[in-house]
Amino acid sequence: MKLVIRTIVLSLAHIASVALGGASARAAGEPEPLWAYGFLTPPAPGEKAAPQGNPVHGVGPNEHAAELTKPLQAPGSKMTYTRVQVRDGSNVVDWFPEDHGRMPDVVRHGSPNLGDAARGCASCHLPTGRGRPENAPVSGQPVAYFMRQIQDFRNGLRSTIDPRKPNTPTMIMLAKAMTDEELKAAAEYFAAIPWTPWTRVVETELVPKTRISGNLFLPISKEKTEPIAGRIIEMPEDEEQAEFLRNPRSGFIAYVPIGSLKRGESLVTTGGMSVVDGKIVPGKTLACATCHGPDLKGLAEMPGIAGRSPSYLVRQMYDMQQGSRKGAMSALMQPVVANLTGDDLVAIAAYVTSLASPK
Repeated sequence: MKLVIRTIVLSLAHIASVALGGASARAAGEPEPLWAYGFLTPPAPGEKAAPQGNPVHGVGPNEHAAELTKPLQAPGSKMTYTRVQVRDGSNVVDWFPEDHGRMPDVVRHGSPNLGDAARGCASCHLPTGRGRPENAPVSGQPVAYFMRQIQDFRNGLRSTIDPRKPNTPTMIMLAKAMTDEELKAAAEYFAAIPWTPWTRVVETELVPKTRISGNLFLPISKEKTEPIAGRIIEMPEDEEQAEFLRNPRSGFIAYVPIGSLKRGESLVTTGGMSVVDGKIVPGKTLACATCHGPDLKGLAEMPGIAGRSPSYLVRQMYDMQQGSRKGAMSALMQPVVANLTGDDLVAIAAYVTSLASPK
């Protein structure tokens, strides 16, 4: 595997220097795609994320116990949980234990080193590791990639360009608390779960009106009345299942601008290369398969990207472009994304997600 990684690194460095003219300057003037981070307006000077509270274990003093303790069921599940249990991030509910192997304690409960602040990996990334638009899809990723990312969080090498994104400081806290044994257990657990289609991609000019809750777009109505305006609007297919029950079988729909898939295909498969007067003109980026494998499902330490959340993909490309991700592999991606515009990021993410989209 080390030989494969070294070959990829050397090939990427060579191809990037040739195809991109050795570009190393970041597109610092490219505006933040606020929608990808779950915001509508830019951050104010000095604005930071409010710390996420500790997991809630019971019924609060001003809450209705009868409503929060009545039994709930997800369609197709043999399990029964209450709302109190569903929202307890330190004891993650598991609607479909048959969909994965045994959850390690750190995945279900979090590291005991955090005491009352402990929360299981699956509380955000779900027991299947499919994740949600506001966080990362981790199932089926190489063990080495998963472990490197947690180590990058630990070592101050991975953050996000928008200081208001609350789950980034939470991930840093969790990464620092995890033992190496817990990290390995989580990495091997999620790697063993095959990635399956999770986000349906639809090209459209109009999208439903939405509200933002926890950096996630939620529909206010079903009718499409609002211009998409160059964004990707990713929301649950069924809000009650995804939000209220945290059902790991209830996926998402990503509305993308018309023409995104065709444009994205060119950028993803050839880097945007063209032929003019019989001569090959290099594109502004590299074919994604160069590093992520011919099917974009990952290669050696390189992550799989096919079918993953387009909001997540845009955030990561923009973070790397702007330099907030500083890990070794992220540094290799910087010249690849250096010349990409916001519309390019949208097109690439839309097409890559569509490659493993539910039918």
